[in-house]
Amino acid sequence: MIPRLPLALSALLLAGPQLAGCGGDAQPPVDRTAGPPSTPTTPGTPATPSAPTGPATTPGGTPILSGVVVERLPHDPEAFTQGLFFVNGQLYETTGIEGQSELRKVDLRTGAVQMRRGLPAPYFGEGSVALDGRLYQLTWKSQRAFVYDLATFQPRDTLSYTGEGWGLTTDGSALYMSDGTARLRVLDPRTFAVRRTIDVTDAGAPVSQLNELEWVDGQIYANVWQRDQLVRIDPATGKVTAWIDLANILPASQRTGKEDVLNGIAYDSTTKKLYVTGKWWNSLFEIRPTPR
Repeated sequence: MIPRLPLALSALLLAGPQLAGCGGDAQPPVDRTAGPPSTPTTPGTPATPSAPTGPATTPGGTPILSGVVVERLPHDPEAFTQGLFFVNGQLYETTGIEGQSELRKVDLRTGAVQMRRGLPAPYFGEGSVALDGRLYQLTWKSQRAFVYDLATFQPRDTLSYTGEGWGLTTDGSALYMSDGTARLRVLDPRTFAVRRTIDVTDAGAPVSQLNELEWVDGQIYANVWQRDQLVRIDPATGKVTAWIDLANILPASQRTGKEDVLNGIAYDSTTKKLYVTGKWWNSLFEIRPTPR
């Protein structure tokens, strides 16, 4: 049994809800000359997709898809995004930075925070996901996962794990966790006991620095830290089935200089729409992965 940590849970109870980290070896070629597929300059307006360009496969033969922008929506530029997911059409987000980490319920169309709960220092918030009415939030180096009631954000449990916590997703039964390596852990949602591991490879080479995760129609999508690509992973084999190129999705001309890396993937299974954002980005993008 994984040990429980009542002291950490007590600290969370004091915080109360308010209404209102993270080196990949297998890298695909990136076409940085074509620019993004028609990104609108005004959030909330639809894009006119342009034809995907660039190489269609990696040297090893793995497909490279273009992340064609469908719509650009507002996103809080003060959010250091670590986790992003939907439950029944509602968007949730967790943010990082010690002393600034939060759990948020967010309005998709406006980016407004509808409910929030702070994570007290010294915890640095990381990836998150919800399952069976329980919301799980990882921490970077503290080796603790906090569990909340999804409806109220009230603390329900504290679980522990070894190593660092980066990304988290679920297939509706188990949890899948990344820790910055090329290995994903499949966890028991009640105890965080490791059921099995998945070594992620592309053409036989490990793909490390896997970060934020999202379950999309039986596949795992993952950010690769410090790269403008997502990888699509077969959870049964760990093999990368596609790279999704998002180079220049937020062009330099539309940046303030504060923005950090691409991070945050959310799939709304009710609308079949896929969204991405980044740390301290002012926009959330609906994208459509499209063959070249």
